[in-house]
Amino acid sequence: MLQHETELETERSHYAYRQKVRIEELDVNGRLRGEYRETRDIIFTPEGKRIEEMAGKPYQTLDRLRLTEEDFRDIREVQPFLFTSDQLFLYQTTFKGEETMDGIPCWVLQVRPRQILEGQRLFDGLVWVSQAELTVIRLEGQAVPQILGRKQENLFPRFTTIRGKVDGVHWFPTLTFADDILQFRTGGLRIRMRIEYTKYERFHADSKITYK
Repeated sequence: MLQHETELETERSHYAYRQKVRIEELDVNGRLRGEYRETRDIIFTPEGKRIEEMAGKPYQTLDRLRLTEEDFRDIREVQPFLFTSDQLFLYQTTFKGEETMDGIPCWVLQVRPRQILEGQRLFDGLVWVSQAELTVIRLEGQAVPQILGRKQENLFPRFTTIRGKVDGVHWFPTLTFADDILQFRTGGLRIRMRIEYTKYERFHADSKITYK
């Protein structure tokens, strides 16, 4: 599995794609109080440099919820989690059994950080590994650590990320979603999150990839 995930990370680094983020803040009755939306393109310049470009301005009407640097790091790094060989020393894994997920026979592994050093953002949860292809097709968990201090509360929701075969071969993240209640000192706050990864396109040296 680690070899496949490592190869997948290398392959994904050659792909452009669009990432649409929507985070909603709801009251106790499920009514929308505010939201944050952005669309970000991961593209290539003619020289082959991979860059991020915002498609328009973010839309923000959140009330109590404040998005932090850690939230955006999680969107980039943790929620599309790839369990590569260079991360092996960071995690411990436990076999949890077998399960058929979306019609695919899988092994289920629990993945937990061995320890968390200052400034790190890591994944803590379950991954479903296709028995036939030895690749992760689904993960459920949380970005850690929660950040709690005398003057700071930075809490993060449990989420699910689903992968799909975007080119008939590679299982890339296609959807992340969450619906969780964050227990702040001032009371619980329900949030919903949806991240869509679309328009995957492999970069070639003789081309430039941009999205309109």
